Amino acid sequence: MKPATIRLWSAIHKWTSLIPTLFLLMLCITGLPLIFHDEIDDALNPDDWQAANPGAPLLDLDTILDRALENRPGEVPLYMSFDIDRPVINVTTGPTPDAPGTLMHFASFDATSGDLVPPKTGGAFMEVILQLHTDMFLGLPGMLFLGAMGALMIVAIVSGVVLYTPFMRKLDFGTVRASRKPRIKWLDFHNLLGIVTVAWLTVVGLTGVINTLEAPIIDTWKYNELADLTAGYEAGAVPAPAGMASLDTAVRDAQEAAPGMQLQFVAFPGGDFSTSHHYAVFFHGSTPLTEQLITPALIDARTGALAGIRPMPWYAKALSLSRPLHFGDYGGLPLKILWFVLDLMTIVVLGTGIYLWLTRRKSVPAEVREIRELEGKPT
Repeated sequence: MKPATIRLWSAIHKWTSLIPTLFLLMLCITGLPLIFHDEIDDALNPDDWQAANPGAPLLDLDTILDRALENRPGEVPLYMSFDIDRPVINVTTGPTPDAPGTLMHFASFDATSGDLVPPKTGGAFMEVILQLHTDMFLGLPGMLFLGAMGALMIVAIVSGVVLYTPFMRKLDFGTVRASRKPRIKWLDFHNLLGIVTVAWLTVVGLTGVINTLEAPIIDTWKYNELADLTAGYEAGAVPAPAGMASLDTAVRDAQEAAPGMQLQFVAFPGGDFSTSHHYAVFFHGSTPLTEQLITPALIDARTGALAGIRPMPWYAKALSLSRPLHFGDYGGLPLKILWFVLDLMTIVVLGTGIYLWLTRRKSVPAEVREIRELEGKPT
């Protein structure tokens, strides 16, 4: 590769690395505990709760919904979700159907008695870490900004791979010239760890960018893919809870239309994951792969009529698959440990990149100088 070409790729790599570095460091550091979020939550919030009537028939969803609204007078239902390993139904309410997250109230109910389940304590730390990692407490602008930083990181990875090829031409893979001056040693560490983590970092970076596009993806799905199911519902206000059809019947009808799928959650009219006029009942598959793929059914919230069931389009499926892959949630604890180690290595790559930039010589780009030294040419 000619020196001029190396200079060009060096400039691309330098600026696409430097601009997002501090934000990537923040994401890597906050990502470490998030990889083990389930284990940390279990440790901070030991669950010793027992159902009031073990083995008894579960209450219908309308009864649970009534209990939730009695518990929060004047509020409207937003979401209902279902615990996997215990008979607990979770209901999120808010003052209005489009209430922001800060005004939402989350409560859990014993599905055997309708009693409130004591909330788990000690989860505030992980919630803060998750929001910092997701949007830096800035909402959608923060998510999109972090997505842009992730896109720059992908360019930095590509340019780093391009530069690695001529650099390693005269060195064996894994060579670290520890006897040379510190800058050379750390340059070798930077290159070695960078190429070792390149595949993982690309996967995590791409899935992270996809995750930051959640709001536009959901909006596109709602207003394009579901347009035929919601035709004729453009006018009219969100129905009040008293004017809604039986939720229990709606969910049963949706389950009959989606045989073999598992109920995940219900979004009520007016929220982000539904329309102004429908219950959106979400299902997922029962295999390790398909359990990440979501299929929604829309039901007229006033009449209870099934409007239709429609698999999510490819871009919404990509969003569903990217979430667990981003944090290593597919392969249990061994994969999480691997994710943790690779995350630590990436932090070293970012740290050594900052060090190499701070100790650079301005006359000749570091990559050009190193290649010339390996070829025995003067710098």
